[in-house]
Amino acid sequence: MKLHIVLVEPEIPQNTGNIARTCAALGAKLHLVYPLGFSISEKQVKRAGLDYWDKLEIEEHLNFEAFLKKYQPEEKNMFFVTTKGKQVYSNFDYSKLDEVFILFGKETKGLPEDILQKYIDKTIRIPMREGLRSLNLSNSVAIVAYDIFRQCEFKGLEEISEYFV
Repeated sequence: MKLHIVLVEPEIPQNTGNIARTCAALGAKLHLVYPLGFSISEKQVKRAGLDYWDKLEIEEHLNFEAFLKKYQPEEKNMFFVTTKGKQVYSNFDYSKLDEVFILFGKETKGLPEDILQKYIDKTIRIPMREGLRSLNLSNSVAIVAYDIFRQCEFKGLEEISEYFV
């Protein structure tokens, strides 16, 4: 299964670096949708991603409209993560899908409201206590991405440490 993590206008370089590291560990493709709130070459992004940048597939998009035009949510297994999501992320069976796109919005505003309304049946959320705004973006990506791989029995990932072999 091919996993795509899509960051729409991320604002915090350390979050993007951490997400890049998660994508490298999973073999997921990272999509960065402009405008970004930082330069991709900033020291904080590079430091958070450590030395994984060469092990990562990244595709950059001029804007959200360009991304949606290229990948067309009506034709792809695309899920929009939002605190307003219609369903809990773990309610989907991702294991039968060949390709999955998981979209996350900017840290301060999330995904655009008109997009969420248009694709309301493709919105997912991470459960949390009432009255709280949201989780950290990089934590949210890790929660959803690793659950998708768990459902796929961690296919393609090392499950046993060399230390114990």
